[in-house]
Amino acid sequence: MNYSNIRSFIHKEGYIFVGCSLGIALICLLFSSTLFWIFLVLTMCFFFFFRNPSRVVPLDKNLIVSPVCGTVCSIAFDVPPEELDLGNEKRYRVSIFLSLVDVHVNRSPADGKVKKILYSPGKYIDAGIEKSSLFNERNTVVIEINNDPSNLMSFSQIAGTLARRIVCDVHEGENLSKGEVYGIIKFGSRSDIWLPINSVPLVCVGQKVISGETILCDMSLVDVSLRDGVIVP
Repeated sequence: MNYSNIRSFIHKEGYIFVGCSLGIALICLLFSSTLFWIFLVLTMCFFFFFRNPSRVVPLDKNLIVSPVCGTVCSIAFDVPPEELDLGNEKRYRVSIFLSLVDVHVNRSPADGKVKKILYSPGKYIDAGIEKSSLFNERNTVVIEINNDPSNLMSFSQIAGTLARRIVCDVHEGENLSKGEVYGIIKFGSRSDIWLPINSVPLVCVGQKVISGETILCDMSLVDVSLRDGVIVP
């Protein structure tokens, strides 16, 4: 289902949390104003966490956008894991950390067809630590950008210390639109994005990014070459 076409204030995974806490608050109103306010505040917290704000998505098909909101915590230049089938050439990986106050709804960074979805069970190390990319529970989507089988990228949902549930609503063979909601990670997490081959990141470590809006790279920038992770003319 294409959730990007549904006007929703919160992600569907938040319905039960918001509904139950609000229901309990209304029941508590009958006998305890203190408990009413406690559960009402809890309802507002759930509503805030599962919020699904509208995004202005760049239309240029050469632009790859961030799939998540958060802070860029790492940029690496390496060979992607073999199981992703992204090839043996080095490419950039952008890692983004999501705190509890960031929007946790995940959006597709590009138009494309889902080639592969890989789920790996694992640990729940602090998502801000580099080794969490290798050892934590994660779900990775590989897409053919603009339905071009030769142009691949991947983006992962990685669990953290508090994030114990990864939700992915797409399947292999489905098409994704840039900015389309495809899942959510509950309560603090990380995302690793392996950019298209020869693409150069347009973000830096420490930068705040917005899902569906912040541009991670521009595939049309072909006037640079990559050598050992260094951009040269």
